[in-house]
Amino acid sequence: MRNAPAIATAILLCVRAPLRAHRLDEYLQATLISVEKNSIQAQIRLVPGVAVLPVVLAGIDTDRNGVISEVEQRAYAQRVLHDLSLSMSGDRLNAKLVAMKFPAVEDMKEGLGEIELEIKAELPLGGGDRKLIFENHHQRRIGVYLVNCLVPRDPAIKITAQNRNYTQSLYELDYAQAGAHSDPLSIAGWSGIALLLCTRLAYLSRQRA
Repeated sequence: MRNAPAIATAILLCVRAPLRAHRLDEYLQATLISVEKNSIQAQIRLVPGVAVLPVVLAGIDTDRNGVISEVEQRAYAQRVLHDLSLSMSGDRLNAKLVAMKFPAVEDMKEGLGEIELEIKAELPLGGGDRKLIFENHHQRRIGVYLVNCLVPRDPAIKITAQNRNYTQSLYELDYAQAGAHSDPLSIAGWSGIALLLCTRLAYLSRQRA
């Protein structure tokens, strides 16, 4: 996978590029997903157009003092998180906020501010074919969505398919993960078989003696 960094950079640019040229009457929300062996990480960039900023800002700067406090930042980040959904092979994942970054209100009014959120969800143990489903329903009336996935750093993980609905509010990622408890006969299973064989050999040895 020597070309993985270059491919990952290309995918990242594909997500970042439209952020600088989105329409003023839209709330652009671009999500970049990273698949790891035991977890899923997602970076979400939210860019409100100038025309819809009053609607977005009303939900962030709740005391309307022109400053987004840390309490207001965390409250809004949790609201966004509540409007997202992550599931793995039919089981809902518990996503948690791990980082956030908010611009100054003045920058947002100039159309330059971007809200950045990073979330993470632990995955159940397993391997083989897996399906991740990501949904974003935050500010549906004005929201415009983009979703993509980075090339996995782990060579044991192979992306097999990506599907999106028309608005990209629904994203499905199919991938194969080698190893990691995918064999029904795990280490514990083989240990049990070995113990049974040893016991059987010991019994036969006593019988012969």
